[in-house]
Amino acid sequence: MAKRYIGIDLGGTSMKLGIVDEKGQLLYKMEEPTLTDEKAESGISRMAKSIRRLADETDTPWEEVGGLGLGLPGFLDIPGGKILRLTNIPWENVSIKEILEEELRVPVAIDNDANVAAMGEAWSGAGASFSDLICVTLGTGVGGGIIVGGQLVHGVSGLAGEIGHIQVVEDGSLCGCGQYGCVETISSATGMVRLVKEAISEGRQTSLAAKKEKLTARDIFEAAKEHDAVAIHVIDEATVALARVLAILSVVNNPEAFIIGGGVSQAGELLFRPLTEAYTRRCLSHASAGVQILPAQLGNDAGIIGAAGLTAKQKMNRRMA
Repeated sequence: MAKRYIGIDLGGTSMKLGIVDEKGQLLYKMEEPTLTDEKAESGISRMAKSIRRLADETDTPWEEVGGLGLGLPGFLDIPGGKILRLTNIPWENVSIKEILEEELRVPVAIDNDANVAAMGEAWSGAGASFSDLICVTLGTGVGGGIIVGGQLVHGVSGLAGEIGHIQVVEDGSLCGCGQYGCVETISSATGMVRLVKEAISEGRQTSLAAKKEKLTARDIFEAAKEHDAVAIHVIDEATVALARVLAILSVVNNPEAFIIGGGVSQAGELLFRPLTEAYTRRCLSHASAGVQILPAQLGNDAGIIGAAGLTAKQKMNRRMA
């Protein structure tokens, strides 16, 4: 009997749930608000009820559910299935895997939200034809996930893939992690907005000055289309910083592809053309040969699909063993 898998992508504003088949295709999904002041006990209870309701409303027999995976934002004990501390949600030291397995009677796995997005793209998205790839998410911050031989890489303490905190500028701007000059301070949407605001404060002429208080990365790319010099310079700075990071990763992991997702990736060729050119110039030629830099395909569904893949992949790997 073909199994179905449930994935949950828990964010600071919403909880996305979905049912995924064994090929990584999203069959059904629903979304509920995240209650940021909700304690862990009531939050997990509400999560379990939502999972049951999703199955009921989609006529999915519970015996067909092969497992549940969760993508969580924060610090985790992944092998132990335990939340150490979540970002923007007051859950600490919670054995969420144990609680949900007891409640739902299916296998449960957890992972970092950036990792599950990478898993989703690797399973049925832009990375489906590659076994070795690195996913980079450009949004409010810079996230990442590393796939080697079809498996997520976690590292000793689970911090593998924290691409946003690779330092690219010595004594640069302060990053949220406490370091200075991380690529996240330059190549994220937040970083690009900061660079434009600094240029405005320095008196540089730009059409973006009129939008200073509500400036977005999209505004910057739109201004670049109109040949705004500040916008073009900031995009160049952001793509060069990210290219340096990709070049470093290429001589460390030598992936077949980099998959770029997140809101900033929606800029299309305005991002990918200069990024690819900068990467080719800065990377060791043997390490960059044949490497593709591709846009992610799954959008906001990547986290749901990848979370479901945490248990689905475990089951499939056991079958092949």
